[in-house]
Amino acid sequence: MKRSSILTALSKLVLGGFVLVACNFPNPTAIPSLQPPVVLSATPVVLSTGPAKVTPVVETQPTLAPTPAISFKPLSVSAPDCAYGGEFKSIQALDQYTVQFEFCRPQVAFREKIAFPSFGVQASEWLEQTGGGGTDSPLLQKPVGTGPYRVEEWRAGEQLRFSAFSDYWGDDKASLPNLVFRWHTAHAQRLLELETGEVQGIDRPTPLDYAEIQSDPRLSLLIRPSLSVVFLGMNNTYPPYDNQLVRQAIALAIDRQAMLPDVLPPGFEVASFFTPCVIPNGCVGQAWHGFDPQKARELLIAAGYPDGFRSQLSYRNVVRGYLPQPELLAKFIQAQLKENLNLSVDLIALESSEFLNAADTGQLPGLFLSGWGADYPTAANFLYPHFGAGATKMLGNTFPDITEPLKQAALRLDDQSRQPYYLAANQAIFEHVPLIPLAHGGWALPEDRAAAFSRSVQNVSVNPYGLERFAGMSLPGQDTLVWMQSAQPLSLYCADETDVDTLRACAQAVETLYQFPADGVQPQPALASLCEPNNDQTVWTCKLRTGVKFHDGSLLDANDVVLSLVVQWDASNPLHKGRNGEFAYFKDFWGAFLNAPAP
Repeated sequence: MKRSSILTALSKLVLGGFVLVACNFPNPTAIPSLQPPVVLSATPVVLSTGPAKVTPVVETQPTLAPTPAISFKPLSVSAPDCAYGGEFKSIQALDQYTVQFEFCRPQVAFREKIAFPSFGVQASEWLEQTGGGGTDSPLLQKPVGTGPYRVEEWRAGEQLRFSAFSDYWGDDKASLPNLVFRWHTAHAQRLLELETGEVQGIDRPTPLDYAEIQSDPRLSLLIRPSLSVVFLGMNNTYPPYDNQLVRQAIALAIDRQAMLPDVLPPGFEVASFFTPCVIPNGCVGQAWHGFDPQKARELLIAAGYPDGFRSQLSYRNVVRGYLPQPELLAKFIQAQLKENLNLSVDLIALESSEFLNAADTGQLPGLFLSGWGADYPTAANFLYPHFGAGATKMLGNTFPDITEPLKQAALRLDDQSRQPYYLAANQAIFEHVPLIPLAHGGWALPEDRAAAFSRSVQNVSVNPYGLERFAGMSLPGQDTLVWMQSAQPLSLYCADETDVDTLRACAQAVETLYQFPADGVQPQPALASLCEPNNDQTVWTCKLRTGVKFHDGSLLDANDVVLSLVVQWDASNPLHKGRNGEFAYFKDFWGAFLNAPAP
C-alpha cells in the first residue's frame, strides 16, 4: 500500500474512447485530480483504476482509529482494435503485482525493448501530481523512481547530484553515498579534468587521445562493445552481382584487417559476422571469409571475368558512428579491388536522402557502403531488415535458405531455441555473400566507443549503449564519484528523451521491468521478476517484485507500471506531455500512438 498522507482522487474521465473510473477516498486531505472531467466518446472502452496505495503513518496523540484498508483496483487501457497502427492492443494490471501487455503482432524482442530507460517506471501519484510534464513541471527535473540513486539537486549548467537510496530493493545497492554528473563539450577539457583528478570518469574521449590515456598508469581506457556494423553491399539483381562467384571473389579480395587503424579509427574491429558478437546469437556459425586474393582471382575467372570489369561504388557523404570516414574507406576498397581483381571502380558520393532512397528501392546498380546500428539488441534487429522476407530491395532478391530460418527463429521463445536457426541463416549469408561485413564500430559517433576512468575507481564497467551503472563502482577512501560527460541532460523524464547523456542520468534513478547488465545487452529481470509470453508472443505477462520502494517511500504496484507506459501510448491522455511530447522511443519501438491527432 502507498502512503496515506497524500492520496490522489481521480474523477471520472472519458478520454478519446476510454473511461477512467476511480473510487472516492475517505481522506479529506486528498489531492484532487489535476485534470477536469472530459467526455469525448459515447462508446468508451473501460479504463479503470483504484486508489493510491497506502503506507502506515506515524500516529500522534490522541490515537486515531486506523484507516480501513482499501482494495486494489487495477488500471486497464485497451484499444478498440489495431486499426490505429500501433503495436499495443492493451496494457492492464491483472492484480496488484501482475501486468499484462497484449499486442497486435508477435513481439519477439519485448524484453530487449522494455529495458530501455525511456520505459522507466515512476510513481503514478508523481506523474499525476506533476501533470505529466510540460514547461516548468518538476517531473522534468526530479524523477521519483526506484533506482539505487535518487536525485538530490540539479544545478542547471553546473552539475547533477545523486545520493544513495538507503531503501533500495536490490542487491546492487550504491557503493558510494554520492554521485555527481558534470559535463563539458570539449573532449580535451574532459581529459584534463580526469588527469588532474577533478573527475574520476569521463565519456567519449576522442580516438586521438586513446594512446595518451593508455600510456598513463593512473588511467584506464574502456572500449564499449560494438553495436554497429559497416558493410559493403551489392544488389544481386544487377550483373555481374547476380553471380554468386563474383560476390564471393569480392569478399576474398578485400584485406579488411588493413583497414585498421588508418582507414577506421582506433576502437574499431574487423567483423567476423554481420551481427556484433555482444548480441546473443550474433556470432554463431562460420566466421567470415578471410583475405585470399589468389582464390578471389580464380573465382572471378570461373565467373567469366578473367580481365575484371568496371563498376561503381556509391556512398553517402555523411559521417556515422559505423562510418566515420566514408570517402577514405571507399578509396581503400577501390584500391583493393583494383590491385587484387583488376576491377575499375568509380566512386560516387551521394547526398544522404538520395542515397537512402536509391538503396531502399534497389536502384544502386553497383557496390555501395552502408551500415547499421542496433535499435534494440537482438540478432533479429540486424538480420531481418537486411535478409528477412520483408527486407528492402537494397540487396536485391532474398534467399529462401536465409529467410526461412529467420522466420523459424521468430517463432521461438528464447535465445537458446533460436540459436540453430540463426546459425543456419549465418551459414547461408556466408555462402551467398549478399553483402560483406567490414567492421564493427561506433553506434552514433566514433567517440561513443570509449570511456576513461581513474584506476582508483574499482568495479568499473561500460555499457554498449553508454548506459553505465555507477552503483556498482567504488572509490576507496572517498564518498563521491564525479563523472563528466559531453552534455547536460535535456531533462530527467526519459520517457520523452533519446539522448544518451540524458538516458544515462535517468538510468541511475529510474528502473525498468527488465534492464541491461552493466557491461552487456542481454536483458535481466529488474522491477519484474519475470516476463513471459504466450505461445504466439502476442501477450506478455509480467510478475512484479513485492516490497519495492519508490524514492518517496511509496510502494511499487502494477498501476505504476501501467500508467508510466499509458501516458506515452495514449496521445489523448492528459499526462501525455513530457518535455516536448515526442516520446520518440515509444513510437519507434511500438509504432503509432493511440488517439493520435490527425496530421
